[in-house]
Amino acid sequence: MIETTLILVAAYLLGSISFAIVIARLYGLPDPRSHGSGNPGATNMLRTGRKSAAALTLVGDAVKGLVAVLLATWAAKAYGLPAHVPYLAALGAFLGHLYPVFFGFKGGKGVATALGVLLALDWRLGGLAVLTWLVVFALTRISSLSALTAAVLAPVYAYYLLDHGPQSGLLAGILAVLSLLVLIRHQSNIRKLLSGQEGVFRKR
Repeated sequence: MIETTLILVAAYLLGSISFAIVIARLYGLPDPRSHGSGNPGATNMLRTGRKSAAALTLVGDAVKGLVAVLLATWAAKAYGLPAHVPYLAALGAFLGHLYPVFFGFKGGKGVATALGVLLALDWRLGGLAVLTWLVVFALTRISSLSALTAAVLAPVYAYYLLDHGPQSGLLAGILAVLSLLVLIRHQSNIRKLLSGQEGVFRKR
């Protein structure tokens, strides 16, 4: 129990590292919480005009979720911990990104971190989420719609891809929570989508 709690806390702390804020400081860019959408994420970083900063933010936020789950998976096997520990680590890292202790509990919308944990839980699941995002974005050029579509479909993909073993119920529950939180964090985007005011990325 103590080991599981420590892993969950470690995953949360890892998730609390906001790469948008860290990279903005390294680049000498404005705090992403103070411009554009106010969201410390890759899409808002792109609005600064620095594509490399946006790319690093995307990779960093995804990798921290990936690493949190992979480390939890290793620890569970190495120390004989319950099989559901990686699932809890996935949730911990995701909550850390949304509510980072290092930045006043005001984090991003969780799309990249969710992608990282999905890839770590099952590469097929993460791959389908990425493919969904890419297809929707190619058709619409709307980042939020792409993210929302991938989030909604992730539990569906998991249902058909993953084994329906003793841990399947917990995994389904955690994926449902992740998807729901992504939807909640995108409330303003959903309102804009419904009113036809959501921003579209133009090719340059």
